[in-house]
Amino acid sequence: MTNPEESASDQHAALFPPTRAAALARLEAFVTKAGRHYAAERNRDPGPGLRGNVSMLSPYIRHRVLTEREVLEAVLERHSPRAAEKFIQEVFWRTYWKGWLQMRPQVWRAFLRERDAERERIERSSGLRQAVAAAEEGRTGIDGFDAWARELVQTGYLHNHARMWFASIWIFTLRLPWSLGADFFLRHLLDADPASNTLGWRWVAGIQTPGKTYLARADNIARYTGDRHRPTGLSAEARPVRDETPPPPKPPAPPQGRPPSDRPALLLLHGDDLDGYELVPPGVETPLVAIAVSGHRNHPWPFGGQAARFVEALASDTADRLSRGGQARVQVIAALEADTLGRHCAAAGVRSILTPEAPVGPLAEGLQVLARELEGDGIEILQMRRPWDDLAWPLATHGFFRFKNRIPELIARNGLGTEDPDFR
Repeated sequence: MTNPEESASDQHAALFPPTRAAALARLEAFVTKAGRHYAAERNRDPGPGLRGNVSMLSPYIRHRVLTEREVLEAVLERHSPRAAEKFIQEVFWRTYWKGWLQMRPQVWRAFLRERDAERERIERSSGLRQAVAAAEEGRTGIDGFDAWARELVQTGYLHNHARMWFASIWIFTLRLPWSLGADFFLRHLLDADPASNTLGWRWVAGIQTPGKTYLARADNIARYTGDRHRPTGLSAEARPVRDETPPPPKPPAPPQGRPPSDRPALLLLHGDDLDGYELVPPGVETPLVAIAVSGHRNHPWPFGGQAARFVEALASDTADRLSRGGQARVQVIAALEADTLGRHCAAAGVRSILTPEAPVGPLAEGLQVLARELEGDGIEILQMRRPWDDLAWPLATHGFFRFKNRIPELIARNGLGTEDPDFR
């Protein structure tokens, strides 16, 4: 009998081969369609295996096997900013969410507390437990919703429009806790990150932008799925889950200082940025690169088994590529463990660890704990912020539409062309 976990893992690997070479090939194949074709077709969800209308790059960008900058560089070599406006905005949505949460980390912590409280409630309520299980297993009887639940578990992916429909039905038709739906996505989406996932669910629920919710409608679903799905019995209204005013933004802390160039350092890569080798300043020697495939024991990550296997495979591919480069010794490590990294630092004769900055989430929390643990051994951790993030995050003070007006400036400041006053 086929193991469902193994079957799902095979589907993930077929849909998203876990290598940078596969990511670059997918980018090259998509670039010609990133302009007006994408703008016209991006909202359609024709179903699994028929997604040529979107890039299918999000799992690679999520773990920065591909960076946002190199994706837009490739697109802007083929299209003008105006022609590729919609795709450019989609790339910046992920950056915007990260910046928004970076200035309000308490929203992430509040989600975790709410999720944990709902998990405890499930243990006490058999009715809620059964309803959540039926939703996650695609046994609600709601056309479309059940198919998306199964697709998510089997492939680790959902079209963005389907994610919105799914979240809306989960919250307003099934009346299930939004935090458990967000948790379901975190455990299965290969591209799930704390910012875009948490804030996207909050937006649908009406607690991200006060008074605004998203209502899934049968005619909209039928239109954009080519009549594959036309559910009945959906809620006719979407009242906000609660009244909540998001906290005011607190500017992100400035990037950490430049590491001294007169002494070597260990480079630590992790699942939030597997291409961080390029961030090492010129002149800084890194005799050892450690690649962690999971988080700290106090802040476990990835959240689900399929994502864990995907990240582990991406880490192995990164290690192979760096080893072939011959610039440093590469070691894949199981987690952000002080004992393991302390031994590697001692063996390499270094007292500093350089690592790409992790945005708000479990890896950032794990790195903070790790830094305290290693401090007693005289080892410092310096996080390196990408210029892309440093330029964009401080602009995510309000809603996306204010942020969107700064995209031409961000494109120019990232060296991707001159600012186009008509691209607004």
